[in-house]
Amino acid sequence: QLQLVESGGGWVQPGGSLRLSCEASGFTLDNYNIGWFRQAPGKEREGVSCVSWSGGTANFAVPMKDRFTISRDRAKNTVLLQMNNLKPEDTAIYYCAAASQFWCSSNSTEYHTWGQGTQVTVSS
Repeated sequence: QLQLVESGGGWVQPGGSLRLSCEASGFTLDNYNIGWFRQAPGKEREGVSCVSWSGGTANFAVPMKDRFTISRDRAKNTVLLQMNNLKPEDTAIYYCAAASQFWCSSNSTEYHTWGQGTQVTVSS
């Protein structure tokens, strides 16, 4: 059974930081593109970033690209999303997902395995 589990979410004040973790069970993340997505209430799911099987990264949203960094910890079979200088508009449920593609995609339909999400709340 293939599973992804997100962790690291929580509440922070604006300007704070969080590091989200996406941990795999049943497969090796090295062999997949791993994307981070987020969804706020009443809004469409939004692609955040992706790290490919080869280690290349793609940023899907300009407002986040200078604040969020995606990386792999191959030894721990984990993909991380470091989020700095968080803003209230970053409040959302954050999901990681795996795709069997050659290149990173912001299209959520390309991802076949999803975690349950972790809540990130940014407020004063």
